[in-house]
Amino acid sequence: MKPYVPHAPVNKWLVATSITFGTLMGALDSSIINVAVPHLSGALGASIEEITWVSTGFIIATVIVMPLTAFLGRLFGQKRVYMTALALFVAGSALCGMARSLPMMVLFRVIQGLGAGALQPTEQAILRQTFPPKEHGMAMAFFGMAVVLGPAFGPTLGGWIVDNYSWPWIFYINLPIGCLALFMVSRFVHEPEDIRRANQKAAAKQRDNLDWLGIALLALGLAMMQYVLEEGQRSDWFQSAVISTCAVVALFALAAFVIRELTAPVPAVDLSLFKDKVFLSGTLIGAVMFAMLISITFLLPVFMQELLGFDATLSGVALMPRSLIMIVAMPVVGKIYNKVSPRLVVAFGIILFAVTAWQMSHYTIDTNAFGIIGTLTLQGIAFACLFIPLTTVALATIPRYKLADASGLYGLFRQVGGSLGLAAFASYIPSFAQVARTGLVAHLNPGRPEVMARIAGAAAGLRAHGYDAVSAHTAAPRVLAFLIGRESMVMTFEKLFLLSGILFLAVLPLLWFLKAPTEGEMNAAAAHIEM
Repeated sequence: MKPYVPHAPVNKWLVATSITFGTLMGALDSSIINVAVPHLSGALGASIEEITWVSTGFIIATVIVMPLTAFLGRLFGQKRVYMTALALFVAGSALCGMARSLPMMVLFRVIQGLGAGALQPTEQAILRQTFPPKEHGMAMAFFGMAVVLGPAFGPTLGGWIVDNYSWPWIFYINLPIGCLALFMVSRFVHEPEDIRRANQKAAAKQRDNLDWLGIALLALGLAMMQYVLEEGQRSDWFQSAVISTCAVVALFALAAFVIRELTAPVPAVDLSLFKDKVFLSGTLIGAVMFAMLISITFLLPVFMQELLGFDATLSGVALMPRSLIMIVAMPVVGKIYNKVSPRLVVAFGIILFAVTAWQMSHYTIDTNAFGIIGTLTLQGIAFACLFIPLTTVALATIPRYKLADASGLYGLFRQVGGSLGLAAFASYIPSFAQVARTGLVAHLNPGRPEVMARIAGAAAGLRAHGYDAVSAHTAAPRVLAFLIGRESMVMTFEKLFLLSGILFLAVLPLLWFLKAPTEGEMNAAAAHIEM
């Protein structure tokens, strides 16, 4: 066996830049494809419903790999796993650009997702192993900026590529960036000696007790759960036999997985990390944060385009300031991380988000882009105050050799939280709209003077637009029905925006456990090696 030769120290920011390319591409690819759906549908001969599998397959593969990243790192080495995942992602991108049928596209997106799933957890672990404990806030700010840049610019970049070139280039754009990232990682990123020794020792135990059952249960449970969350709304949830069956399988598989991991001699996923109350509370708050972020990101474009009449470009422009202010605010929050209690920063972020949710609950049909941008700017500050302290303090007391395990679990809960929030809020829209409509219709007694005046006004407006008297009289009630439907949808979005703020306030008690470790505890965790 070739002897290990220590490498000369490399500038920490060069290491950070090298591994951030992968995270940036993964985040970008999860959103860039959304604007190309109509083009993909036509090119692959698939319906809009079928083409959703292009995104669903990617997300399912990503979620399955995240918690297994540390397991793979112990067996093959942390750097090898990162480079293999990056190469898999780049190869999947090239294949996606060449796909000419839906099954092939879904398969290649799964390959992409398997690569992307390992990138973020591994980067988090490498960053925390590279930077000293007192600089972890800045390291996580650098990581957070990459995570935010993808969703911020993905749709805009994707739209520009599709309009000026063709849809395969949304995948081909990853090739030069990926090749540069592979070169930089191979040249500048080296596994620390203490982590290498700890992984070798753990790998010996792991090879003698490979947890195939735990891996199988995890893959089955997460795949079924993610399918339910992604496809449930389109299939009318538990009215569908397929969704119901998948939900039952997911429940039993995940329950069996937890039992297996708590009793296995060498578990594939270290669930004992949740005994750390700081890690548990930080992970749960992080999951709620992403649930609200993804939900609001879904609801706002729908509200702006369907009710306010914004086009796709204007709605994208209105959303962009939130991401831009996050990018600006994250380094500031990272800088003050060691000077201000993370409890206070996170509490401020939660309360500020609740305030913006309350402001959004007062949006009306007359709200303009400037009103939305002002609120979202504050919301960007709120999320910056949440993302950095949570990501930093949640892993602050985790030993160095277990950082990959903790990062994988944190990333998994964040992804699942986002999917849960999106599924829940999307499913509330029809029922909330029906309740609002029923309440409005109950006040529409045809004999009321106000109702009669509104119908007469609608008829007069129709006559002014060229309708004859009879047609205007006949169409006027339909105009009123349209206005009622529109107003019921406005009330629905107002209620959902307010609900997001209330739900976020509910996690404030978890801040009690979000205690920042002392410098001694952080140094002990950074120096701790498995014996």
